[in-house]
Amino acid sequence: MSDKREMSRSERAIRISLAVSILVFLMKFTAWLYTGANSVLSDAAESFVHVFAVGFSAFGIYFSQKPPDRDHPYGHDRIGFFAVGAEGTLILVAALTICYQSIKSLITGIEVFNIETGGGIIFVSALINLVLGTWLVRTGNRENNMIITGNGKHTLTDVYTSAGVLVTLFLISRTGLLFLDSLVAMALAVYISVEGYRLVKYATTGLMDQTDDETDSRIRSVLDDGVGPVMTGWHDLRHRSTGNTLWIEFHALFREGIDLEEAHREATILEKKIMDEFRVTTIVTIHLEPEEVHVHHHKELRDGATAKKRE
Repeated sequence: MSDKREMSRSERAIRISLAVSILVFLMKFTAWLYTGANSVLSDAAESFVHVFAVGFSAFGIYFSQKPPDRDHPYGHDRIGFFAVGAEGTLILVAALTICYQSIKSLITGIEVFNIETGGGIIFVSALINLVLGTWLVRTGNRENNMIITGNGKHTLTDVYTSAGVLVTLFLISRTGLLFLDSLVAMALAVYISVEGYRLVKYATTGLMDQTDDETDSRIRSVLDDGVGPVMTGWHDLRHRSTGNTLWIEFHALFREGIDLEEAHREATILEKKIMDEFRVTTIVTIHLEPEEVHVHHHKELRDGATAKKRE
């Protein structure tokens, strides 16, 4: 599968998501006009935020797929973390807005009408989002695109909120307890805020280059398997993900007397094994060191860095 085909699938997925998100928002807004229910308004507000979030995601995908250039030699992948973080932030804003409106309605009074019509519209919109969200998550996982996956998870969250709204409308129609409308709306706000927090945390973790424990363990396992009579050890492992690309660097120790060509050949074999371990694009940088003098060389570097700090 070529990078060009992967990009085209990601772009197509986000465009479809944007078009469907606008349609779903209009449906939910219509349902709110019919019912006047806070729970329906909360669902519509969440979908409204989702439209903007998908717009951020579309920009993130477009920008992240630009090739490396002189000013950005590491590429543009990391914009994906900003897109995911923006989506999470907007979800949190929507949750606060829903809570405010619900509390206000509890104080001033609640009116709900045309429940069957509004409920029918919400039900259809939930089915649309269920199909879309499932497809987006599968597409994002297949293409290793965190923006598409995050967008799909947000879409599925919208399905859960719609289900809660439908249950609320049904209970109100049977019991006449209008206060359930605002209570459920606030509960849904708390629920979607958790998802928003997770997206913000994921984005922050990525931007801060926090080490992923599973990735670290897999790299170390490959390196340990590579230790033998030629490459005698390794150290100073560092790695980070920029979204669609995994960058790995470490120092490899080679036995005394080995020539540069043989050491390079062994390092290339090890590099290929590491790349085969991961599905995403993986770039490996290996610093070759002679075993017998590497400690002395590192001490010289540390002493030099310390002297500069003192100056």
